[in-house]
Amino acid sequence: MVSTPTVEVAQSGRQYIATEVSASASPNQFLLPLTAQVNAQDHLEIGGCDVVDLVKRFGSPLYVLDEETLRTACRQYRQAFQKYYPAESLVIYASKAWNCLAVNAIVASEGLGIDVVSGGELYTALQAGLKPEVTYFHGNNKSVEELQYAIESGCTIVADNWHELKTLVALKPATPVRIMLRITPGIECHTHEYIRTGHIDSKFGFDPDQLESVFQYVSQQPELNCVGLHAHIGSQIFEIQPHGDLGSVMVQWMSKAAQYGLPVTELDIGGGLGIRYTESDDPPSIEEWVKVVCEGVVKACEAQGVPLPRLIAEPGRSLIGSACVTAYTIGGQKTIPGIRTYVSVDGGMSDNPRPITYQSVYRAVAANRMSAPATETVTVAGKHCESGDIVIKQASLPETESGDVLVVMATGAYNYSMSSNYNRLPRPAAVLVNQGEASIILQRETYQDLIRQDSLPERLIQA
Repeated sequence: MVSTPTVEVAQSGRQYIATEVSASASPNQFLLPLTAQVNAQDHLEIGGCDVVDLVKRFGSPLYVLDEETLRTACRQYRQAFQKYYPAESLVIYASKAWNCLAVNAIVASEGLGIDVVSGGELYTALQAGLKPEVTYFHGNNKSVEELQYAIESGCTIVADNWHELKTLVALKPATPVRIMLRITPGIECHTHEYIRTGHIDSKFGFDPDQLESVFQYVSQQPELNCVGLHAHIGSQIFEIQPHGDLGSVMVQWMSKAAQYGLPVTELDIGGGLGIRYTESDDPPSIEEWVKVVCEGVVKACEAQGVPLPRLIAEPGRSLIGSACVTAYTIGGQKTIPGIRTYVSVDGGMSDNPRPITYQSVYRAVAANRMSAPATETVTVAGKHCESGDIVIKQASLPETESGDVLVVMATGAYNYSMSSNYNRLPRPAAVLVNQGEASIILQRETYQDLIRQDSLPERLIQA
């Protein structure tokens, strides 16, 4: 059994530290990175680095990414597919969760491919050393320039709609473009309304009633080489069975594509496995998820009498989410008697827009006093000029004061990647920690960076 923290209400920050982390521990089931410890100074330590010292050295807000946790998740996915799927498989990182050179380079070194959704993500992936043959370009409204760039790079394009198919044909590529077709499978999961992408009413993919027309069209276009089908049913999912059902739906459509002469040999079942953001979250392990996916596809292929395809999965959040924390410095406080106490930090919605966007819930610890009893329930407020800039509505913390370091857990997915310069705040730095070493992977932006793209017409320049 994998040991995970199971407190109902944290008595202190120390209780978020797992007392036992086995070799098979699934990172997505932990609130803190796998290397998290409390050191002799009663400080939170990640990757052998004291988080309080990291803030002194690099400033705050600060993203702290644990390399070991990220690599462990990559290996667990890859090894689980090798264990449960008797044919070829490929795990590709859904890089919209956090796309930067260092993260991309790590997943590439672990034998993973990459999923990109824009020309910028594709450029970053290629610059990080990702090979085009394991790079898949998604998105529902790729521009002509992006499609041309994807063709020139040699990556696989996941075609999302009729406009995209016809644009690819009109570009008249010198050699057939490797494409997959994205299907809306009609499978729903219990997740946030904005991140359910598998149900019929979705902006993504071809509807099932369009597919035979799509297959016929693609089969008649020499510019298109349709190698596979893709579907994705949502994000932050704790249910396993929908992913098993997805395999059956996809294999049926793979068989139908073959009737039109399409050489479909790949099935991409997307990602969506959730992570633990709070004590009550109980996501399946990476291995449990992979096992159900593989068994579903194998069973469906046997029933249909078709060869096993190359099976592709696209984890994002469950690879990177639990590997990172965000460290803030506490500033002022405001107590409204009988209502609440606000504790303000030096970041907020510009470095983590998920609470204000999705009403996402996080947990936090005082990194410089991990053993202090959690005696207060406070509201952690961001510094932006926006009443909705609340990082955590109800945070159980010890009595805090200005200068304390507050660490918000599980911030690796969709925090940096969705960050902004709202209120002209520079984006935070990010450090990669491993075995006591901390390396900058994203420089902290400066005020000069904020105006780098500004242009002031001469008539507005005052003499």
